[in-house]
Amino acid sequence: MTGWLWVAGQAVLLVALVLLPGGDDWTTPGFLKAVATVFFFGGLALIAIAALNLGRALTPTPVPTKAGELKTSGLYGIVRHPIYTGVLAVVVGMTLGSGSFIKLAVAAATFVFFDRKSAWEEGQLRDRYPGYAAYASSTPKLIPGLKSGRN
Repeated sequence: MTGWLWVAGQAVLLVALVLLPGGDDWTTPGFLKAVATVFFFGGLALIAIAALNLGRALTPTPVPTKAGELKTSGLYGIVRHPIYTGVLAVVVGMTLGSGSFIKLAVAAATFVFFDRKSAWEEGQLRDRYPGYAAYASSTPKLIPGLKSGRN
């Protein structure tokens, strides 16, 4: 049940980001629109590749499946949650080009949400996979190259 609550919270934030109108709180020059487009489509590609890499272990909730196995190669060798990284890249793309402080606030809330969701999920993964703690100690959580205690 808790897994589905995480999914519902994620849906609320992402739908809000899509439905909230853009603004004129900042100008969006061409280069910023280009960067936003790269983040958006790059994020979508990352989501698709990471999901395919999980195969039968892919689940809509942050609860590991019984048929799954610990993935530590490919994108999962770069970050522990590449699907979430992809979603956050899409969020950055949508926000950069929006010109809206309200969307920026929702994006910030989405980053915090995914940090907490991934932390909750990692408890599930540690319980399911004996090697998860060692993997987590050497692989960033969401942002490639950032190896802090919270990432």
